[in-house]
Amino acid sequence: MNAIRIHDVTKKYGNVTALDHVSLSFEYGKIYGFLGRNGAGKSTLINIIANRIFADSGEVLIDGIPAKENMRAHEKIFCMSEADLYDTSLKVKEHFKWIGRFYDSFDIEKAFRIAEKFELDTNRRFKALSKGYQSIFKLTAALALEVPYVIFDEPVLGLDANHRELFYELLLKDYEQNERTIVIATHLIEEVANLIEEVVLIDRGKVLVQENVGTLLESGYSVTGLAEEVDAYCNGKNVIGSDEAGSLKAAYVLGDRTPLPKNSHLQISAMNLQKLFVKLTEKGGR
Repeated sequence: MNAIRIHDVTKKYGNVTALDHVSLSFEYGKIYGFLGRNGAGKSTLINIIANRIFADSGEVLIDGIPAKENMRAHEKIFCMSEADLYDTSLKVKEHFKWIGRFYDSFDIEKAFRIAEKFELDTNRRFKALSKGYQSIFKLTAALALEVPYVIFDEPVLGLDANHRELFYELLLKDYEQNERTIVIATHLIEEVANLIEEVVLIDRGKVLVQENVGTLLESGYSVTGLAEEVDAYCNGKNVIGSDEAGSLKAAYVLGDRTPLPKNSHLQISAMNLQKLFVKLTEKGGR
């Protein structure tokens, strides 16, 4: 099966373990949310996949091809990064031409069409662009590439609400017309919750969760009410966190819902992806 497969990858920086025997896969034809707190290891893993840094141990395979220093593998993938890896003195349109030289699959006409939708001035030099428009340039390049795997690392950094909505709209339209694997690493979890099919959650260099979003959300719920009633109901359940305000309490639970006690004043509701993320990373595991 075609996929990016990460097998037993470890990366250390001195005494700090950024990735600790990480194994996961991004299968072809899905949209993934790659989530984690600052310092969780997301960017390190993305840079290893993109061949910018090397793992201390383990390997990455792209469609079965070893990714390390292998052009056959990296013609299949493009990573839009937070880091500015472009010649800042070149104009946007000049960058498009250079990308086209490195990637046969780059559709330069499509890039100019996308740039026009964002009102990106392709005659401006990269260094003259605002932070938001630098991000727009990067995501424009990524959307115009017809490669099987595209990774967006914080793609909407610096974008206003209208531009973020336009990006998500263009991303979904492109995915419908040109199926491929899209990985979105972001802190704006609620904005991508309706886009992604599967979530990979990494924390402290380890994978906590890789699961279908619907299945994951169905496995969790919140219970609210008086603290003593909530505690009694949650006894023996997998409580991943809670919030309290005075005598009231909300507990977040993973597992099957059981009926509320007779005459209970408790309320049960679904848990959203962001709350699930926050409570899982607070606890550090399931």
